[in-house]
Parts: sequence; structure tokens; C-alpha cells
Amino acid sequence: MQPNCVNCGSPEIHAKQKCYKCYKKGYKAPLITCKNCGRQREHKSFGLCGGCHTKLHHYDKVKEYNARKYHKIPLELYRKLMASECIICGWRKTLDLHHVDGNHDNTSVTNLVSLCPNHHRLLHHPEHKSESRQELQREVEIRNQSDSFLKHFKEYIT
Repeated sequence: MQPNCVNCGSPEIHAKQKCYKCYKKGYKAPLITCKNCGRQREHKSFGLCGGCHTKLHHYDKVKEYNARKYHKIPLELYRKLMASECIICGWRKTLDLHHVDGNHDNTSVTNLVSLCPNHHRLLHHPEHKSESRQELQREVEIRNQSDSFLKHFKEYIT
């Protein structure tokens, strides 16, 4: 005679005299100190919490998903644009992607620019919008006509 699940009576036993469904309901991941961030969190894998595990082992998948979802462009193009510098001031450390014409459906490489967070914020601030937009338009025209830009992004220009 085969034992039944102690919770629901199902004849399929998984572990601790429970079926898989009942066992999974009562399972709690053990608390650990994450090796990466040092916080007390539920164990995900490799001694890491869920956030650190995703960041360290699945970051490329997350970046690819976000590039497609928010910018509607392939990850390779996103990386090429982000590997450059702010078109206005030359800052390289943290960059935002901006659509020059404001149309998020227009994903032409000539419509996308990398901006530092400060200049990106100025472009969307009502007091500085017109002045910043004129400066951006001037820089974009110069960039779009340069040979190095055309050569670097030739496979994305239609």
C-alpha cells in the first residue's frame, strides 16, 4: 500500500509525505547573507539573493529585453549608441537614449542620440527646452553628416 499526501490525500508523493503541489505551497527558501550585497535575503542560487543573481547571471537578457521594450531597437545598436558619449558635453559614464524628434516609434539611428542625464533632463524641462533643443539639433546635424558616424552605423542607416 502506497502512502497518500498528508494534506490533500493525493496518491502521488513528492517529499515529506506531501504531493508536489502541497510541498511547493509550504516551501520557504532559507534566509542567507548574500555573497554580493551582504543583505539578509531569501536564497536564490549560488549563495545570492534574487536581485544579485539576476544582475550577475542574467544581466544581458534583461538589457536586451529593456532595449526592445522601451526603445524598440536591437541590443547591438543600443550598446553602440551607449558606448559613445553625450553628444553635447562628452560625458561617458552614465548615458540616456533620447529620440531627437520626440517620436518613440521613429527608431532610425539618425533620430537616436546619447545624452548625459543632465542634458537629457534639460531637454524635457520647460524653462530650458527651446535652448537645449536648438543646441541638440545643431550637434545632431553635425554628427549625422560626419563620415565616422556614417561608417560606424552604416548597417543601421536605411
